[in-house]
Amino acid sequence: MQRELEAFYRKETGKGAAKRLRRQGMIPAIFYGRNEQPIPLAVRFSDLRKTFFTPEARASFFTLVIKGLRDGEVRKTALLREIQRDTLKDMVLHVDFQGVAMEEEIYVEVPLLIVGKPKGVEKGGLMEVLLRSVEVRGVAAKIPPHIEVDVSELDLGDSIHVGDLKLEGVRITSDPTQTIVTIVAPEVKEEGAPAEEEETSV
Repeated sequence: MQRELEAFYRKETGKGAAKRLRRQGMIPAIFYGRNEQPIPLAVRFSDLRKTFFTPEARASFFTLVIKGLRDGEVRKTALLREIQRDTLKDMVLHVDFQGVAMEEEIYVEVPLLIVGKPKGVEKGGLMEVLLRSVEVRGVAAKIPPHIEVDVSELDLGDSIHVGDLKLEGVRITSDPTQTIVTIVAPEVKEEGAPAEEEETSV
């Protein structure tokens, strides 16, 4: 069963209306559907945070329950396309939702989930994660919420690249040469040279 997010049709648009919404704990949003007119919406910030609390949740399909339309309640399968933030004030300003037909081909970023403990780390190495998501294209119904990257067999100096990932039914469009994770050998500290003895005057 897909997660649900309640949204409300908003009649007023513009900066003033958006500010009033935020003061009420609501976030201005918009829904874009294929061959549909965009629908201006408002969602509760508390619901938004609860629904998309992890990278996997943000990349997954969900049901957008739109209320306040002339036709009554409407339910749409959607993706969270973009969150606009004010980084200085640590505030969400606006959210974009994209309608999805599960049989259509779409393009989306899918988060990578690192699993396992590398052999190289057990030998004192350091695991460096260089990529957190990849770009994927395929039929919506076949796109996973995340891609597992098993690092348990990685030894010192080993790496996993985008080209090493294997998915059925979808195509990874990110650069295959990009490194996802690598195991760096521990630094060998050189012992300091002994200090020269100071000459003493007779």
